[in-house]
Amino acid sequence: METKQWYMEYRIHKNRPGLLGDIASILGMLEVNIITINGVEGRTRGMLLETTDDEKIQLLGAMLKKVDSVTVTALRPPKLVDILAVRHGRYIERDSDDRKTFRFTRDELGLLVDFLGELFKREGNQVIGLRGMPRVGKTESIIAGSVCAMKHWTFVSSTLLRQTVRSQMSEDEMNPNNVFIIDGIVSTIRSNEKHYQLLKEIMAMPCTKVIEHPDIFMRESEYDHSQFDMIIELRSTPDEEIIYDTFANSYTDDI
Repeated sequence: METKQWYMEYRIHKNRPGLLGDIASILGMLEVNIITINGVEGRTRGMLLETTDDEKIQLLGAMLKKVDSVTVTALRPPKLVDILAVRHGRYIERDSDDRKTFRFTRDELGLLVDFLGELFKREGNQVIGLRGMPRVGKTESIIAGSVCAMKHWTFVSSTLLRQTVRSQMSEDEMNPNNVFIIDGIVSTIRSNEKHYQLLKEIMAMPCTKVIEHPDIFMRESEYDHSQFDMIIELRSTPDEEIIYDTFANSYTDDI
């Protein structure tokens, strides 16, 4: 039978000695393998499990309902956020209204890079927006995520070192396996017609595009929120406001 992975998460009500050992013993008797285990945000523990029999997972859930010390809060095939929660010991913050939006702060750059790296490993078309104030680490995180995914990255537009506005690319650069990095302000406000035609060609390709300043990109182009698979917000502090008016108009005045 096919081996499948499962994510189990439970909240601890009474952290008595031997609790983890008891749960591990149940898993052992059911011949369910523990791949990874970690504490997740306080009194919650997450496990990545592996088994060839789905009925054993259902039986495991039923048995743990009878254990007063814990409450199972998740028992499902693992999502990317589950795998990263077990790996890093914390969940990625997600917007309650817009489920496509994920939030990070600068002290979570390691988690963000890991998240981007896993996203970049996926094949096919995906458009990712990255919000954040200048010099917060947006472009650096994209490059680091590309390295983690063992993918080449290609700047379509950027201000990382100097203003980059491409109007043509080589055949190697147009490889769909590359990660294309687009500055939403430069590509829409500071570009020319040749660049915009190249941009449209890249947007139509079945590849990964990461667009910095997606709100300006949507405001100044034909693309809208529906084209984005995900929006990521990166802040210096949790309460920092991302206000484009403070820098968008003079974005390249010093270049």
